[in-house]
Amino acid sequence: MPPRGAISRRKLVANLVALGFEGPYSGGKHEFMVRGDVTVRIPNPHRGDIGVGLLTRILRQARIGRDEWEGL
Repeated sequence: MPPRGAISRRKLVANLVALGFEGPYSGGKHEFMVRGDVTVRIPNPHRGDIGVGLLTRILRQARIGRDEWEGL
């Protein structure tokens, strides 16, 4: 789903905000973002980037298609 490579957590959050998500909000072990009735858990900050596999799972959970994500 992602065009290529890993992405930083900051860029992931910025892209989700651009797609209409609100947050991130604190909650439990992970922060989350909300758009309508869709809630997406965001990985905790760490040194490395978010890999393609995890990014793909996040985008599926967020109900974001390839065209929508690559259109940013």
